[in-house]
Amino acid sequence: MRSTFLFFLSTLFAFAQFDAFSDPAGEGNEASQSALVSEVKSVSPGQTFAVALALSHPEGWHSYYLNSGGIEDSPTIQWKLPAGFTAGAIQWPVPHISDPAFQMDEANPEKSYTYAKDEAFLITEITVPANTSLIGTTITIEANATWQICKESCKPEKGRFRLELPVTAKSEPDATHAAAFASARARHPKPTDVTFQAVKNGASLQFRIDGAKQWEQVHFIADQNMIVPLAAMSAKQDGDALVIDLKTRKELFNGVETGAAKALSGILVYQEAGATRAVTVPETAITKAPAPPLPWGEFFPVLFGMFLGGLILNLMPCVFPVIGIKILGFVQQSGQDKRKIILHGLAFTVGVLVSFWILSSILFIARQTVGGEELGWGYQLQNRWVVLGLMMLMFIMALNLFGVFEMGTSATGVGGHLQSKQGMEGSFFSGFLATVVATPCSGPFLGAAIGAAIVLPPVQFYTAFTVMALGLAFPYLLMSAFPKLVDYLPRPGAWMETFKQGMSFLLFATAGYLLWVYTGLIDLDHMLNPIFGLSAVALACWIYGRWNTMARPRPVRIYATITALFFAVGGIYYAGSIKKGVEWETWSHERVEELLAEGRPVYVDFTAKWCLTCQVNKRNAYSEEVIALMKERGVVALKADKTKPDSKIEDKLNELGRTAIPVNVLYVPDKEPIITPEVLTPGYLLDLFRLNTQVPQENSPSSD
Repeated sequence: MRSTFLFFLSTLFAFAQFDAFSDPAGEGNEASQSALVSEVKSVSPGQTFAVALALSHPEGWHSYYLNSGGIEDSPTIQWKLPAGFTAGAIQWPVPHISDPAFQMDEANPEKSYTYAKDEAFLITEITVPANTSLIGTTITIEANATWQICKESCKPEKGRFRLELPVTAKSEPDATHAAAFASARARHPKPTDVTFQAVKNGASLQFRIDGAKQWEQVHFIADQNMIVPLAAMSAKQDGDALVIDLKTRKELFNGVETGAAKALSGILVYQEAGATRAVTVPETAITKAPAPPLPWGEFFPVLFGMFLGGLILNLMPCVFPVIGIKILGFVQQSGQDKRKIILHGLAFTVGVLVSFWILSSILFIARQTVGGEELGWGYQLQNRWVVLGLMMLMFIMALNLFGVFEMGTSATGVGGHLQSKQGMEGSFFSGFLATVVATPCSGPFLGAAIGAAIVLPPVQFYTAFTVMALGLAFPYLLMSAFPKLVDYLPRPGAWMETFKQGMSFLLFATAGYLLWVYTGLIDLDHMLNPIFGLSAVALACWIYGRWNTMARPRPVRIYATITALFFAVGGIYYAGSIKKGVEWETWSHERVEELLAEGRPVYVDFTAKWCLTCQVNKRNAYSEEVIALMKERGVVALKADKTKPDSKIEDKLNELGRTAIPVNVLYVPDKEPIITPEVLTPGYLLDLFRLNTQVPQENSPSSD
């Protein structure tokens, strides 16, 4: 086998351009022999064929598996393929489980995963597009590979490879390398019908293999370097399953945060009936073990903290405006049927409970699944659509309280008939909304309590958040349970209108806060979208309040409603219609000169936030087609922002013979700058780039 391998290496080495780094360790001039070999002499359309990076190391040297086990670098391949061709992942043979050159922890010795001599035969499958027009042509496959070989020290190596294969109607195998490919595939791990589970419990990670009753001397070779390759992996039998206790790295490893892995994959090597076997471990999601229930002595302080935190949330700025609405409702109920007061309080409490259960359920499900680790309380405000919806709702409610228009009681819980059955939905909604806007707030005792509650098992988790909800609703539940307390509130009167309008400013402030949150979720270049959107919604509310009164004729009311809906829907749509725009770099004269020296076209936008025409251009001119063309032609976009005074920008504008913005300039190597008109259109920009720029050589189809 080895003589065959060396033979084809010698015959194909002429096709490989090999470039090795110098030997830093003074181990001589020993270097690996390398070649890129194909399993076929010709390819056919629609076919998948195999090529391999074949490495033969000097005696005593070795290279590494996908995960070396330490800090050493494994082989990598960068492919340069014809248009439409695709390359799969490297198919790794089972490596040796070897002792590393040095141990990081002598008390807990580790292993390396290596290939010695000619064992690094790394197969990759390449797929040919089903294009019959390729028949009769010759395709070129290029590869740039890097790897590292080690003995007592390590040194990096690299190679540049090129294969030329004709395209025929029927592919022709290459018998020269059939034995080498067959031998490599024999060393690949085999599929298995056993099932795998990875369960994280605190700092430990258990790997469970169901159906591995007779397996012995098990070693898991992980693809991820988060797993410490311990020499002795602790394994124990659990019925028909085998459980391996894995040790995980906590620190940054090779520049990667090892704890960020959400799944495990790799190779499992074991002994069965005296024979060594290796099977593939497919990607297995890492799940969290259910937390054990807290004893009552520890659980009660958590409940107390959740209740107290929920109670104090009533005083937080983000929830107080909604609570003010409910207080106003109680005032309006003064002197009314006590039974109805109780029902309104219960409806409010149910609204709080339902919203708490919904939000906490989403959080609980996300925490138990892959990808939910980054979620915390208030997670919904990480979604820009949720923030936009809340912002619009608060803004509309503020306009309603201010008297711009009157809204039915079923929408907000505010109105003259809150004590009637029709107002019950309003009380429920007020409670529901209070929770949604309260979650970003962190009252005293709340942060630590939530942190403790989130990791609890299901029953205690929901109990804790239910207690928190009851804390938020408690003052209103108390007033409902003891209607006499309502008598201590001021009597209804003219002051209520002033109170309503005063509460509107708190809601305006809440909407402003949510707008500030929204700016953190979008590009600041798109800030005009929510501002103009809010203006359109305000216009809609004014139209509705002005012309949809009972004093107006019915046709006028219908027309006002339709017009108001048009502006409201349009405003909300415009506020949320954020599209990916041009990726701008910061302008400087030096940067322009640097890019032009590299032969790259440069497009400069002299702009400012106070320039309305500039903003219209950004909104309308840079269509998806324009952005794609700029990327295709390698155009680098620079922004010269003169929102603040900048003498360098002023000097450049004077040099261009311009004093006012917008000014947009296309610089092309060896050509005079092209200054565009002030108002841009997608059609103009498409013509500008098509006529004055070219596809870079590296992006052209011929270069592939």
